[in-house]
Amino acid sequence: MRLVVAAVLRRGDRVLACRRTRPEALAGLWEFPGGKVEPGEAPEDALVRELAEELGVNVRLGTELVAAQGMWPISTELAMRVWWAETEGEPVAGESHDLVRWVGRGEFGELEWVPADVAIAALVADSLTG
Repeated sequence: MRLVVAAVLRRGDRVLACRRTRPEALAGLWEFPGGKVEPGEAPEDALVRELAEELGVNVRLGTELVAAQGMWPISTELAMRVWWAETEGEPVAGESHDLVRWVGRGEFGELEWVPADVAIAALVADSLTG
């Protein structure tokens, strides 16, 4: 099983959503940013690396959003771990995303999330106040 990591970047009562450009099956869908953990890499280190590569930001990881089954399922080959995180920089869409957007609780329903992030988005939306 390959591990994927993602971050819920929070700024006040808003979180960052990123619109994918690839693969074709997921292009145009929204996700929490992150990526695959490389062999021998700690998940937290992979997440910090991926966010720097994808969005050009340094982050401070917070608590992990743990799924009932331990990890968030993506497919039979992939599972995901997710952390709350904060950044002082302004994220910029790179080659994996064509748009980044800070969204509040009431805006989650406007976005079509990648299937793997639907349950996470619902949990995150419920935790936001605005």
